Amino acid sequence: MKLPNKQHHSSENGDGSDLPPPFRNPFVHELRFTPLEKIRIGVMTVTVFPVRLFFAVLLMLLAWPFAFAAALGRSELAVETETWWRRICDIALRGIMRAMWFCGGFHWVTVKGEPAPPSQAPILTLAPHSSYFDAIPVTMTMASIVMKTESKNIPVWGTLIKFIRPVFVSRSDQDSRKKTVEEIKRRAHAGGEWPQIMIFPEGTCTNRSCLITFKPGAFIPAVPVQPVVLRYPNKMDTITWTWQGPGAFEILWLTLCQFHNPIEIEYLPLYTPSEEEKNNPALFANNVRSIMAKALELPITDLSFDDCQLSLAKGPMRVPSNSSLLQFNRLARRLGCLTGLRAGTTDTVLEQQASKARKLWGYRLGLGDFAHYLDLPVTDMLTELHSLFNQHGDGQIDIREYVIALSVACQPSKAMDTLRLAFGMYEAKEDRAIVEKDLASILRTALGVAEVDVTELFSAIDTLDAGKITHDDFCRFVEQHPDFAQEYLLSSRTTPSTPHTAPLVNGFSVDHYDMEEQTCSLPGQKRKED
Repeated sequence: MKLPNKQHHSSENGDGSDLPPPFRNPFVHELRFTPLEKIRIGVMTVTVFPVRLFFAVLLMLLAWPFAFAAALGRSELAVETETWWRRICDIALRGIMRAMWFCGGFHWVTVKGEPAPPSQAPILTLAPHSSYFDAIPVTMTMASIVMKTESKNIPVWGTLIKFIRPVFVSRSDQDSRKKTVEEIKRRAHAGGEWPQIMIFPEGTCTNRSCLITFKPGAFIPAVPVQPVVLRYPNKMDTITWTWQGPGAFEILWLTLCQFHNPIEIEYLPLYTPSEEEKNNPALFANNVRSIMAKALELPITDLSFDDCQLSLAKGPMRVPSNSSLLQFNRLARRLGCLTGLRAGTTDTVLEQQASKARKLWGYRLGLGDFAHYLDLPVTDMLTELHSLFNQHGDGQIDIREYVIALSVACQPSKAMDTLRLAFGMYEAKEDRAIVEKDLASILRTALGVAEVDVTELFSAIDTLDAGKITHDDFCRFVEQHPDFAQEYLLSSRTTPSTPHTAPLVNGFSVDHYDMEEQTCSLPGQKRKED
């Protein structure tokens, strides 16, 4: 699996505004410290850190009675008239929260631009979202946010959360997403009676190297929004909390060990949607994202939270950070190949696709045949998807590689199921075995890399020196060597995310939300709108 030497990243509205690669994988954050920095962190750990942590916890506990008192008698469906004692509680809470952040090293908060009132901008869109420290603007404005229903039951924290009147979303309620959108719309159209709703449209944390796809929730109400951009111009980035990198407590520890943590909050001009944008939330979201990216001087990419599942899937075939499967996932999702499949039927449909691909054994598909296979028209996006598998540069692809990539994208945590499916497409009928070339093709596609050297791995599996192996042989070997990819396919034992691959021009350089199994829509199935 490979990528063309030149890529065109088209934006949602087709204006081609995406900046060209390369940029860092937005879901990965790696910290490296110099010896002097390590010494400084060690000194701060035994001196400043415990003091800061103590006062931060103390101030949070001090805020609890004010939040509890202010929330007494509140209705979740209406805004009561503000009384003098609620006003005092609000002022006290803002002061306590500011003191808490000050104890954490956020001594000065630089605010640029002019915040719009709720009557003009009922929704604030913040980006990039990179850390739980992004709560600073929330505590400064006491704006409402979207939170899990379970959060309000957390001692102390739940009371503080309820004070800002969040929009609660429940994972156990199948209609929760619809109800959440309706509640946001209800508040947004209330003429400024409700507090502003502060939404992070990226939907997940990134390393601030780019802006990923904005989810449409903040833009469905079709009301004016005020974009707000966040910057952390600290030399040592201990703020960023991505899905692959330092954990929550490690980020807290390292940040509290910094003498000063600067933060900039910039309010951009109010954005009023056009009639076209009101009818097209995706277009509205993309145009707002472009404005925010320009203010931040960052590239934009069509990667989204769904791509995290590929980057973070555990197992023997962990996708490397420079994998072109991220590009495949983006294109397949936008073409409608990865949406709408009911959970529980993925295996059946993938088996059907594998059987169909096996019947085409020996045939290589050009762009037109590939479009016919997927029942899609030939477009620039489909051409780009086809080019990912154009391994020999002759405009022809092996459709089995597409099915393997599709399986990885649909079920990234089920690597062995993907490999079983792949063996079924490549194995010979007479002895159900594959040769070394086939294994290389399977693993190259499953990892999303240009080339992979499997000579040593194949020899280790082929103990009889027969020149071929079966799926059973492979499974027995994996049972004995569960980390076979790291042992046999990685170029360096110290950099497990970089396999034996040829250089890729895929837009990434090698530098957690509860993950649910991704569902997919495959060719031949009825597609449903999300």
